[in-house]
Amino acid sequence: MSREKSEPVIEFRNVSKNYREIKALRDASFTISKGDIFGYIGPNGAGKSTTLKILVGLITNHTGEVKVNGFTHKENPNINRLIGYLPQDVGFQEWRTVEHALITFGLLSGMKREDLDARIPEVLELVDLSDARKRKIKHLSGGMKQKLKLAQAILHNPPILVLDEPLSGLDPTSRWQLKKTIRSLSQTDVSILFSSHILEDVEGIATDIGIINHGQIVKVGNPQDLQEELTGGNVVNVVGTNLAKKADIIQDLKIVLEVNVNPDDSNVLSIVLHPELNLDDCLLQLMDFFSSNEIVLSNFNYVRPSLEQVYLKYVMEGDSA
Repeated sequence: MSREKSEPVIEFRNVSKNYREIKALRDASFTISKGDIFGYIGPNGAGKSTTLKILVGLITNHTGEVKVNGFTHKENPNINRLIGYLPQDVGFQEWRTVEHALITFGLLSGMKREDLDARIPEVLELVDLSDARKRKIKHLSGGMKQKLKLAQAILHNPPILVLDEPLSGLDPTSRWQLKKTIRSLSQTDVSILFSSHILEDVEGIATDIGIINHGQIVKVGNPQDLQEELTGGNVVNVVGTNLAKKADIIQDLKIVLEVNVNPDDSNVLSIVLHPELNLDDCLLQLMDFFSSNEIVLSNFNYVRPSLEQVYLKYVMEGDSA
């Protein structure tokens, strides 16, 4: 079930952007609430970076409406102060140290030097770069540079983060650490728009997912709802002796939407439960039914499609259209 949402912090309403004959974005609409992590996924070239650049104000000649805290960029020219932006390419001067680079970025964004002296150690600890504070950027690994990108994005403590492929180039340990950092930021009510072409990047941390393909957002929803929608309900696989003979009476249960017998094994049933009913209650009723009817099971397994199946479904549908 979807969790209750607060007022939108970010609103896209029918936003489109063309580059001559190329439709980079087509009528994009979605909202992000306080504390949400919006995982924005799609193939390379799908329109993700264009969306993010429109949000932060780098692209202004588009149609449709974009609001941050209820205002457009024209209505509130100071919107950018609310946003921390991690683009795919940040132009660090390689001869600077990590600390020097952050001081420069902070001063350019309007922060006071005394505030930076207190904030920089906090940020470096958050992204696990404290030991590299005095190191020159040219001596950092690719993963460390990616962490430095995030550090500059959150330096001014913005309530909104816009992250374009933030896990790119990271080793597994660094990816885990950065995802943990992103999750902890959302728990302090920071709203995060997080793009990637790799589903695994957003899986496990996104509160909502937007799937984009060929410039068009083909699906938006929270991970659980997207998974349930793909099957039309919650699915339970059961294994027992001659279960095919019991399919009809199981089908008559009010909690059951559909019963499918495995064509290769009559001892295996796939039971689809009504999606609008409470899952825990349905599972208890189903177990009580099997017990009352002395149906012995060797396996009872609640399953749902993976997010990868959901993603592939909507992307492949778009490719075949």
